[in-house]
Amino acid sequence: MINKKVNNVHEALEGVKDGMTFMLGGFGLCGIPENAIAELVKIGVKDVTCISNNAGVDDFGLGLLLQNRQIKKMISSYVGENDEFERQMLSGELEVELTPQGTLAEKCRAAQAGFPAFYTPAGYGTEVAEGKETREFDGKMYVLEPAFKADFAFVKAWKGDAAGNLIFKGTSRNFNPNMCGAATITVAEVEELVPVGELDPNQIHIPGIFVQRIFQGEKYEKRIEQRTVRQRS
Repeated sequence: MINKKVNNVHEALEGVKDGMTFMLGGFGLCGIPENAIAELVKIGVKDVTCISNNAGVDDFGLGLLLQNRQIKKMISSYVGENDEFERQMLSGELEVELTPQGTLAEKCRAAQAGFPAFYTPAGYGTEVAEGKETREFDGKMYVLEPAFKADFAFVKAWKGDAAGNLIFKGTSRNFNPNMCGAATITVAEVEELVPVGELDPNQIHIPGIFVQRIFQGEKYEKRIEQRTVRQRS
């Protein structure tokens, strides 16, 4: 069994360079690779392209990289609650490629499965389809979307083992599974890292073949993007 465990986040990000393309799992602030993002901020990598559903908030998640002007291009489905993301996009400081959410997920999954492209009806007849090949199937028009190409995929799971097998918890099972194996190197950070054999095979969501490096994260904040509470009576 190949041991994919590394000692810390610093070792996990070995090989990261300026100008690379990164995939980052999570939805809003749920299931984001907090440790990997913090390390990217720390090492000061710049001019990167980030593929993520959104960019967190101003002072957390990918918002930290935006504040430091480390991101050259964002490929995401929406701006979310990040005012700095909106400001940089509207001012032209940041290149932004907005993609329908389902298409974004499928472009990751296609890369994971080794498919170079796929047809989808989403976006046909809109700006999303401009410059792209279109084709009719059974009387309906579709847009050809290429799979993503990324250097690193950073994902966050609840539990994993030294072979890279992963279990996600709750709604953190969003974009994370699709991004595993969708880049040259997939780095998984987990809340609990266990020896091989301790995970129930029937509970594993992603097999270790899709993961190259795994480490146990620490000090997770797990912030809530939008907190809604019931009024006191």
